[in-house]
Amino acid sequence: MLQLVRFLARCRKSAPVQRSANYGRPMTDVKLSDVKNFASGLSMWAHMATVGPDNSPDVVPVHPCWEDDTCWVMTFANSVKAKNVAQNPKVAMHWQVDESGNGVELWGSVELFDDLATKKRLWDDVFDYDLNAFAPGGPEDSPNVTFMAVRPERAIIIHAYGGAGIDRWSASEPSA
Repeated sequence: MLQLVRFLARCRKSAPVQRSANYGRPMTDVKLSDVKNFASGLSMWAHMATVGPDNSPDVVPVHPCWEDDTCWVMTFANSVKAKNVAQNPKVAMHWQVDESGNGVELWGSVELFDDLATKKRLWDDVFDYDLNAFAPGGPEDSPNVTFMAVRPERAIIIHAYGGAGIDRWSASEPSA
C-alpha cells in the first residue's frame, strides 16, 4: 500500500499534460469523402464487428476498399462474418488508431454479393491487393468467395483519442 501512495504522489508532481490547440473543440460535421480520405491515411486495415445469432459480438481484421460510397470487404461464404451479416446486416468498423491517437469509426449495413459480374469488377478494378493470394482460382473458380458491400450510415473521425475533437458524418444529414 505504501508503494501505491508513493507512486501516486510522484504522479501528482509530474508536468501537466500538454494538449493540442484543438483540445475540447466542438464536434463538427464532415462529408463521407472526408471520412474515406482520413481512414485511407490511417491504415489499410480496419476491424469489423458483426453480431452473431446468439447476440454475441464478433470482431475481425479486414482490408476494406472503397468504390464510390460503398466500402467493400472480401470474405468467404462460410466465414463467421458472412454468416452473421446474413442474419443481422448491421456492422461497425474501426480503422486502426495511429500513434497520434487518430482513428475512424463507421456504422452501416451489409449486403452480400457472390455473382460473377460483381466478383470480376471488384477483383480487377477495386481491390488494391492481390485477391488471388486468398482465392487462387480467381473470380471464375472461387465459388466460396463473397463480397460484403458496407453501406455507411454514420461515421466519426477521432482526433487524438477524441481530445482534439471528433468530426461526424451521417447519411441522414443534409450535408452528406
